[in-house]
Amino acid sequence: MTDRTVLSELDILRALKRIAHEILEANSGPEDLLIVGIPTRGAPLAERICKILKEIEPAHSFESGVLDITLYRDDQSATSRQLGHTSIPVSGVHDKTVVLVDDVLFSGRTIRAALDALTEFGRPRQVKLAVLVDRGHRELPIRPDFVGKNLPTAISEHVAVNLVEIDGVDQVVISE
Repeated sequence: MTDRTVLSELDILRALKRIAHEILEANSGPEDLLIVGIPTRGAPLAERICKILKEIEPAHSFESGVLDITLYRDDQSATSRQLGHTSIPVSGVHDKTVVLVDDVLFSGRTIRAALDALTEFGRPRQVKLAVLVDRGHRELPIRPDFVGKNLPTAISEHVAVNLVEIDGVDQVVISE
């Protein structure tokens, strides 16, 4: 099995800064934004994006959350996974622009589950999707609004996002 590093720590930081700027531009500013990470690695990426947004717009307070999608998955038994933590700000999602954040977009099933889970908390004005890596091979008609890196991959390849918060290192690796 061969591993190939396609994004370094610096590449990931640059991608997240670009995504943060694109989010502000697409939203015409910082108002009514809610950044929501999908566990496992989407949650720390959402926190990093929030931190970058605060650096760009220091006078504004950005809200973030975590959305566990375990019960909404259609590609795995809900009993085969441990339930995770969901944390949505008290102000909720109603009439906000919610940016869902995940590490890798592949089939689209995780995002479909996230959209279903999000409806339990209200009706956002708009939902956008930010991913660090889009590797293609969609099974559902889902596309990201903000992408750190488009990585065309073979279906047999595996894309691993490693984050310092979980794995002790920041990198994206493709293995066969």
